[in-house]
Amino acid sequence: MKTIIEPFRIKSVEAVRTTTIEQREEIIKSAFYNPFLIPAEDVLIDLLTDSGTSAMSSKQWAAMMDGDESYAGSKSYFKFEAATKKIFGFKHIIPVHQGRAAERILFTFLLSDIDAEGRFVNSGSTKYIPNNNHFDTTRANIEFNGGNAVDLVIEEGKHPEVIHPFKGNMDTNKLTEFIKTTGAKNIPVCMITVTNNTGGGQPVSMENIREVSKICKEHKIPFFIDACRFAENAYFIKIREKGYEKKSILEICNEMFSYADGCTMSAKKDAFANIGGFLAMNNEDWYSNCKNLLIITEGYETYGGLAGRDMEAIAQGLEEIVDESYLHYRIHSTKYLGDKLTENGIPIIQPPGGHAIYLDAKAFLSNIPADNYPGQALTAELYRLGGIRAVEIGSVMFGKYDKDGKLIPADMELVRLAIPRRVYTQSHIEYIIEVLCEIKKNKDSIRGIKIIEEPKFLRHFTAKFGLV
Repeated sequence: MKTIIEPFRIKSVEAVRTTTIEQREEIIKSAFYNPFLIPAEDVLIDLLTDSGTSAMSSKQWAAMMDGDESYAGSKSYFKFEAATKKIFGFKHIIPVHQGRAAERILFTFLLSDIDAEGRFVNSGSTKYIPNNNHFDTTRANIEFNGGNAVDLVIEEGKHPEVIHPFKGNMDTNKLTEFIKTTGAKNIPVCMITVTNNTGGGQPVSMENIREVSKICKEHKIPFFIDACRFAENAYFIKIREKGYEKKSILEICNEMFSYADGCTMSAKKDAFANIGGFLAMNNEDWYSNCKNLLIITEGYETYGGLAGRDMEAIAQGLEEIVDESYLHYRIHSTKYLGDKLTENGIPIIQPPGGHAIYLDAKAFLSNIPADNYPGQALTAELYRLGGIRAVEIGSVMFGKYDKDGKLIPADMELVRLAIPRRVYTQSHIEYIIEVLCEIKKNKDSIRGIKIIEEPKFLRHFTAKFGLV
């Protein structure tokens, strides 16, 4: 059978509000053309993010009722710990309220010196952290702590139209050269993000993970994985990498993380949870220091900012995510959207990724220059015409300014259509295709965007825009 059906049944539904184009024109204007500032009740289909927006299963909801809210030694923590160790295998698991908290703790420790009183003193300006591609909060946490975030994705990963089975791979030649020129002592950790969110939700091969791990070990550099979408990455390895066809998703995950010294994880993605995450590692000294930071900023070591019921939901979600039938549906339903857009001449990052489709706004709106932010303009039009909320991943999110205040554009100008897990049906996907086809008919009339107010870090969340 060629038809891909959802491997679940819907037991509860939520009504959504329908608005007119005229209403949406006023709403997007009032939100200063920033989708993050649109009230959720005014959104018909929300593709802003797949983080914390999944539909939890009946077993997850049932598990939440069993949550133990004890401050210390909660039985829910030990269930959570066992579920994470089964997949990731690391010795120490530190729960946090979401992935960026894990990043903040890790990078505060790695980019600081510890003084005689045990306080963390920033020393990050000479420290560099390479990755295939850092995503927004990872980069921000590194830069906020004075460090330098460096992207070393393979060349194929920089070109939306190029087909490659593992466009998320890190360029190992560039990594070796970077270590040589920078000095291993100035690289406190090397990371790989799976799947590569900034690069279009593209997977990383097991071979690449293994090779990066080998290079790091040779230079005594710790190697961490940003594991937000680890299961989707494992499925791509299973269907695309020779020698993994008959391995289970759990076996592939176990091997992936066996090459690493630790990981950061947002459980709001592949664990189906609405909140939560963790920082995991094997190093005893690192664990001790990171645990101290956790207790100061998040909570005690057996809850870390999470309610016991949330740890229960994460533990159950980690059991469900390694189900191959679900991953088969997830990857192929995303591919369906990407293939249909391609058939209709709408440029996307090829091949379709795991959790999202990335529209190539630079190619789609070629009449709008980078300094008029074509990706942001496209997100505004998606909402205006169809009530669809998406997010720009281009020069708004990753652009910088030179010393004269001129924009240094991002490598790509993208719009991410992030698909929440187990939330939308086939008719929603067909509607998205229809709206984008309508946009294509009048794309030359879409106006560019200008920034009228912005913060220093993570500006895409709160910046205000106007039409050019």
